[in-house]
Amino acid sequence: MSLMTSNALKQSVRFKLDPTQRRLLLLLVALVVVFTSILGGGLFSPAALFSMGIQLPEFAILSLAMMLTLLSGGLDLSIIATADLAALTAAYTLHALIPHLGLAGVPIALAVGLGIAVFIGLVNGILIAVLGVSPILATLGTMTAVKGVGIGITHGGVVSGFSAAVTFLGNGTVYGVPFSLLILAAIAVPLGLMLTKSPLGTFIALTGTDEKVIRYSGVSTRGVILKVYVLSAVLSAIAGFIMMGRFNSANPSYGESYLLVTILAAVLGGVDPNGGFGNIGGVLIALIVLQLISTAFNLLGLNSFLTLAIWGGTLIVTAGLGIARDRVGSFLSLWRRTQ
Repeated sequence: MSLMTSNALKQSVRFKLDPTQRRLLLLLVALVVVFTSILGGGLFSPAALFSMGIQLPEFAILSLAMMLTLLSGGLDLSIIATADLAALTAAYTLHALIPHLGLAGVPIALAVGLGIAVFIGLVNGILIAVLGVSPILATLGTMTAVKGVGIGITHGGVVSGFSAAVTFLGNGTVYGVPFSLLILAAIAVPLGLMLTKSPLGTFIALTGTDEKVIRYSGVSTRGVILKVYVLSAVLSAIAGFIMMGRFNSANPSYGESYLLVTILAAVLGGVDPNGGFGNIGGVLIALIVLQLISTAFNLLGLNSFLTLAIWGGTLIVTAGLGIARDRVGSFLSLWRRTQ
């Protein structure tokens, strides 16, 4: 493993604040000042904070699933379809088991849904790592197939009517804190530690940075990629369960608007779309920025399509400022050397 690659790796998954995170924090502070001056205390009223806490987790978990595949140099377009099919599988299993097992059927049903997600993740991983199919083509095909299965078994309808134990996943609270937000924390902390402290996190970053180098070092890149896509699918399933609980129903079309926004959140948070570089801290800050904009616009009564436009503009401005800063820094460094 070359010294250059090792140094790049140390920078790729660090947990401390980097320039992207500092820019996002400054943006977050600026947005808070602007929206507070317009909305007053309404933005941080208990109702608004609770709304943000309920809406953020499913979006955030899906974004973390996308982040993992981007870090490895890939992409997973099937996360939403996987979330929906896992939820539908769990929903049908719940209706089959609850009359016989009661609440004991809930963990069994969720486990069956997770099993479906693992299978989808394995299919993606095998297509990409073993057969060499492009990630965008492999996951696009999987997305289409999985969505087709979901629509086929439901005929486009919903499966609804669950127990309080299921709806608690999406709507329940623990001492006033949304339970889904606690699920996000329980995922984000170990995931962040895995990416920064474990060999798997190292291998994921190296695979995204230079797959040939890590392969020649004796590491099975196929195994790394398989694990990445299985983990992405499992995270997607968990997000699907949260949506199922929040809406008290499962549907093959839930969360469709999230797909491109998860890529937006990951890239806005500093994840290199070419792979290898990024960290979970930046993605979480980016998610808070996007959720704050969405909530403020809702309170202002603005069109949801305008929110999407502002989200895209935020990515362009943030990325543009980063590139401009780097180029100015390079120019000043060159200027100093010539003096």
